[in-house]
Amino acid sequence: MESFDLAKNTVVGILKAGSKAEEFLGNTLKNSEISLQQFNLLRILRGRKGIPANLQTVQKRMIHKMSNTTRLIDKLIEKKLVNRKICEENRRKIEISITEKGLNLLGQLDTKIQETEAAILQPLNLEEQRTLRSLINKITLNH
Repeated sequence: MESFDLAKNTVVGILKAGSKAEEFLGNTLKNSEISLQQFNLLRILRGRKGIPANLQTVQKRMIHKMSNTTRLIDKLIEKKLVNRKICEENRRKIEISITEKGLNLLGQLDTKIQETEAAILQPLNLEEQRTLRSLINKITLNH
């Protein structure tokens, strides 16, 4: 029975920590008028270094797999932060890329986000952060 309680309490702790991290990051993004999911999508596109992504590629990399990626992209297009175009080689495929405005917004947010991430992890020293990262990888890479 003790192992069940430990598992339950550990999973609840992971969920609470994730919720707290989302709250901190959401507060940091509040003035930028983009959601955490939109921010995640922009970072995915920036990480592609100018190479457009298709919808499936973006969805695979999203933190929130249940996000309506198409709706997120539509909102970012309205804000002129991303572009969507039809692939010339395969007209059924849509290519998504970050705009200069999107890159500029991320550039403005980078330091604030780094400071928020550091604040979230402030209770942990570097070695504890490395251990936590390793343990999280064990869970996420095996499921």
